[in-house]
Amino acid sequence: MSQKERVFADGFRFERKESAPEYVVGRLSLKIDEAVAFINKHANANGWINLSVMIGRSGNPYVELDTYEPKQSTEHQEVNPASKSGLKLKPTPEPEVEEEDDDELPF
Repeated sequence: MSQKERVFADGFRFERKESAPEYVVGRLSLKIDEAVAFINKHANANGWINLSVMIGRSGNPYVELDTYEPKQSTEHQEVNPASKSGLKLKPTPEPEVEEEDDDELPF
């Protein structure tokens, strides 16, 4: 299995602060000119770009382009997310509706 070449996200920088509160993962900084050029270059047909925050061998975080593309099938298939996990879904019963007497006021 061949590994795709990594594309580092120009203009993006992610930093972790050890002194930050537990709920703060880190800080993402953008150098506008470089980041916009990178986004314009790598945006997909729908106008999206996916980035991954990774930890390098040095222990420092970096941002790279996520190049994963799901395989496209030739025919349209409806996918049930539960089928992947082995769960079997039970049909949802229709809710019972009580008939109201129009002569009575609801209060």
